[in-house]
Amino acid sequence: MKLIRKILFPFVPIYYLVTWLRNKLYDLGIKKSISYNFPVICVGNLSVGGTGKTPMIEYLIRLLKDDFKVATLSRGYKRKSKGFQIGNKNVTVDVLGDEPFQFYSKFKDDIQVTVDSNRNEGITILRSLEDYPEVILLDDAFQHRKVKAGFNILLTTYSNIYTEDYVLPTGNLREPKSGAKRANIIVVTKCPNDLSESDKAAILNKLKLQNHQFAFFSSITYSNEVFSNDSSKNLQSLPNFTLVTGIANAKPLVDFLETKNLNFKHLNFKDHHDFSQEDIFQLEKQQMIITTEKDFMRLRQYESLKSKLFYLPITLVIDDSLKFNELIKQAVKR
Repeated sequence: MKLIRKILFPFVPIYYLVTWLRNKLYDLGIKKSISYNFPVICVGNLSVGGTGKTPMIEYLIRLLKDDFKVATLSRGYKRKSKGFQIGNKNVTVDVLGDEPFQFYSKFKDDIQVTVDSNRNEGITILRSLEDYPEVILLDDAFQHRKVKAGFNILLTTYSNIYTEDYVLPTGNLREPKSGAKRANIIVVTKCPNDLSESDKAAILNKLKLQNHQFAFFSSITYSNEVFSNDSSKNLQSLPNFTLVTGIANAKPLVDFLETKNLNFKHLNFKDHHDFSQEDIFQLEKQQMIITTEKDFMRLRQYESLKSKLFYLPITLVIDDSLKFNELIKQAVKR
């Protein structure tokens, strides 16, 4: 894969020019971007792959849901439905997609969870509802320039800061690094829990923040318990198990479990993997399965796995959460 990316390097300038020109047309107002007179907060990234958008959306939900009517609007990647869909008691993971279905499963009593590949259309439908939301959280919409969000949160991972990356196809960036200037907040995600102030300063120097921007550092905390639909178990009490992951980067999770001296084997699938019947047959042979919350949403529909299937929750921790929370609430109240 790395060799192929190196071979494709001559195409980098072409991709760069096309995406730069697209952004410039929006910046100049030649291509139309719709803004709204109510709070729309976008969470996204410059790169392909997992940067921690789902934990960030959940963090924002918890922050805002008690004071505002909140809705999430996602594309619904790999869902089997079309158009606008809203979470209800009859909805399935195939209708919403795995991450929106995770939002619905956890917050269905507090927020509206919706999907629509056309974000403008989704926002219009949401606001036409009798019980319309006061705040809309856009999931993975930083490149969706047809919507001009009132506030943009850009995520970049500690292990692959966007300033040190290239655009596709050689690198992982969906657009040139200059796109970062649209962000109000930049969050460096998946940081080590012991990240020093000098390390933060070095990263901030690389980010070269604009005057209107703020930067934060976040890390992931793993639970000491795993959960199924109706029970939980302490990590340290687990017998040998199989770790099943279908996420962009499973290394942090694997590293965490190894620090606990747990005995497990790892079945690693690609991000948003669509589990086949052959995959399910393989999983049925396992004594116990630990997976991510996102993967759990897709696997829990199989009756044959329910008695052995557990997920490990994660919590997002932001270094200066008070300041971060204040900025978000100020953006909502404008």
